[in-house]
Amino acid sequence: MSSFNIRKAALSIKQGGIIAYPTEAVFGLGCDPYQESSVLQLLALKNRPVEKGLILVVSDLSQLDDFIEPLTDAQQQTITGSENTSWIVPAAHAPYWLRGEHQSLAVRLSSHPIVRQLCDELQQPLVSTSANPAGKNPARNALQCHHYFHQQLDIILRAATGSLQQPTEIRNLLTQEVIRANNAK
Repeated sequence: MSSFNIRKAALSIKQGGIIAYPTEAVFGLGCDPYQESSVLQLLALKNRPVEKGLILVVSDLSQLDDFIEPLTDAQQQTITGSENTSWIVPAAHAPYWLRGEHQSLAVRLSSHPIVRQLCDELQQPLVSTSANPAGKNPARNALQCHHYFHQQLDIILRAATGSLQQPTEIRNLLTQEVIRANNAK
């Protein structure tokens, strides 16, 4: 992916836009987690209730400082040592439009190079939720994103998803409980 396309997508996000982009297994929808109106627009596109909460993806754990309780060294090592896992962590200042009805927040240190480039360019987290309307299968490519959302997205980054066949596993960082298994590991 060219650095121009990454910069263009990051600018769109900063201006309140919603983009589609490849992740480790499926395409994701993303926006600026600091902009309530963008997050609520993304949720409306998916027909997803705000109560469910969302995932934030990052290229560096320090990008989460505004949203979660400080992590211990052991917790940081757990997250950095477990590629392709999303973690439920205690929220600190995460607004309701990100955490929903929970006192926690789902986060992932992404292994996908495009996600990492976007977060590096933004210098912050990116909202991540599967690119599909509620009840439909997640989009696996840019064409499916276009089919689902037509002209409702600002940018669709056309690139390959990662090698996972199923979305990332979700675990609780404090209890290690598996919330969503990835049976393709």
